Amino acid sequence: MTSHIESNPLIDRLPPHLKQFIKPQNYEDYTPINQAVWRFVMRKNINYLSKVAHHSYLKGIEMTGISIDEIPSMYGMNRILKEIGWAAVAVDGFIPPNAFMEFQAYKVLVIASDIRQLENIEYTPAPDIIHEAAGHAPIIANPDYAEYLRRFGEIGAKAILSSHDNAMYEAVRKLSILKEAKGSKQEDIDKAETEVNQLQNKKVPLSEMAQIRNLHWWTVEYGLIGTLDNPKLYGAGLLSSIGESKWCLSDKVEKLPYSIKAAETEFDITKPQPQLFVTPDFAYLMEVLDEFSNTMALRKGGWRGLNKLIDSKKIGTIELNTGLQISGVFTRMIRDEDNNVVFFKTEGPTALANREKELIGHGTETHPNGFSSPIGKLKGINLAIEDMGPRDLKAYNFYDNKRIAFEYESGITVEGLNITGIRNLQGKLILIQFEDCTVKYNDEVLFSPKDGTFDLAVGSSIVSAYAGSADYRSFENLYHVSENKTLKSETNHQKLHLENLYQNVRDLRNNTSVETSELKAIFNTLKHEHNNDWLLVLELFELAEKFNLSELKIELLNYLQNQKSKLPKVAHLIDDGLEIIKNNSK
Repeated sequence: MTSHIESNPLIDRLPPHLKQFIKPQNYEDYTPINQAVWRFVMRKNINYLSKVAHHSYLKGIEMTGISIDEIPSMYGMNRILKEIGWAAVAVDGFIPPNAFMEFQAYKVLVIASDIRQLENIEYTPAPDIIHEAAGHAPIIANPDYAEYLRRFGEIGAKAILSSHDNAMYEAVRKLSILKEAKGSKQEDIDKAETEVNQLQNKKVPLSEMAQIRNLHWWTVEYGLIGTLDNPKLYGAGLLSSIGESKWCLSDKVEKLPYSIKAAETEFDITKPQPQLFVTPDFAYLMEVLDEFSNTMALRKGGWRGLNKLIDSKKIGTIELNTGLQISGVFTRMIRDEDNNVVFFKTEGPTALANREKELIGHGTETHPNGFSSPIGKLKGINLAIEDMGPRDLKAYNFYDNKRIAFEYESGITVEGLNITGIRNLQGKLILIQFEDCTVKYNDEVLFSPKDGTFDLAVGSSIVSAYAGSADYRSFENLYHVSENKTLKSETNHQKLHLENLYQNVRDLRNNTSVETSELKAIFNTLKHEHNNDWLLVLELFELAEKFNLSELKIELLNYLQNQKSKLPKVAHLIDDGLEIIKNNSK
């Protein structure tokens, strides 16, 4: 496998706060057993999915450069993905939901480069390269689906999380790491599972991110397409799970027509899905996404949107009707009797922007301790400040270097020395700067001269509220990188010995001929030193079939039948492997 890195311009264009999640694939870390797991799953999937997957799947396998016999190199994938306008990067397991969505918005596929252990060959709750590369990548070769994925990322990146979502993300990430790491203590897994279950069982209102995560799950991960009577698979979770890809089409799984109701339907990542949603085509996915986006604070703003940002305790942005954007961690608002926001406050680094560009002199270095301002209409004046022309401003005494005092309809008063103002491209005021300024609400002082220069946000309403920063360059660390890191699989002498046997068979597969004695020696070692293995025995049987070694074939087949009795949980996998070998030998 080549180690040459093929550049992809889409990756180069990513902002720093996303690049921090990218890690090297370290292809040399994949063991011969990892390669055998990939090969088995892919051969089984191709054999079965050719009949039940959306027609884009097999075509996409070819277009995205995914090999059936070898774990794909990210660099090779990028060379080919560039042709369809996408890219791929390796990351460390689950990343924050907003970051995951934002990668999609940039048309970059996020791939967890680790691979499931042999013990979890059918399904793993942890994201892995089988799920990501073999599940997600092929379908994006379909232009309609690729655009849905991009648009989903664009909208999903702005969905507001709740504090409950933050806790859930960390708990699920920790559980997935422990379940996939060989050698994890059962008590640690049980403890992590209990934490996930407790969080899942909490009856909390679904946040925007929870709802959009549900839509993502029932489409991108577990989506069916076509008719209710004869649906095809396109969700990556189904395409990459050799167990659920069959289970999902059985009568035991209810098939429902896809609609915005899926946003309210939660899921459990540790269990097979009791129901799945069927979309008639990829274009309909976009219709539902647009319908959902109209319910988001991104489109509606208002006090509810600001309230969601306060609950999230994460960096978020509000946009006023003047176009002024304030990005930071929001902590407070004051509402009038009609529930209009009349005051807002952030704490910690805050940046101001207009049209997603930070205002010069109003980055986090200017507002390191937060930002606050009243908004709304002025008392006794029919004209909002933002609608005042030069004559109006002069008439109401909004002069540079003049003291001014005014009152909002909410009762908030402002008194100070007007220094200067900042206007948008249309020439309308969006910010007024004061010195020696006092802002009061009833008996409460909201801002005093000792707090420094006061910047008044000009605007009468919040028209949009969303997660993240208006200008991504305003914050160095927009997303928190989890402290729970994926664990490297521990190795020992016995495992290294087994890996060497897998590598020997892998090498023999490339030969034009093999001696019976070579295969027999490996088989005898397996029987005596690794008697729970079944996958390498299947690979030996395949070679015996290929080179027509009849006596060895019978011996290996008998051994596999015994393994089925001894290891009933993998009996069906052995049968599947034998069927694949039989079909390929025809």
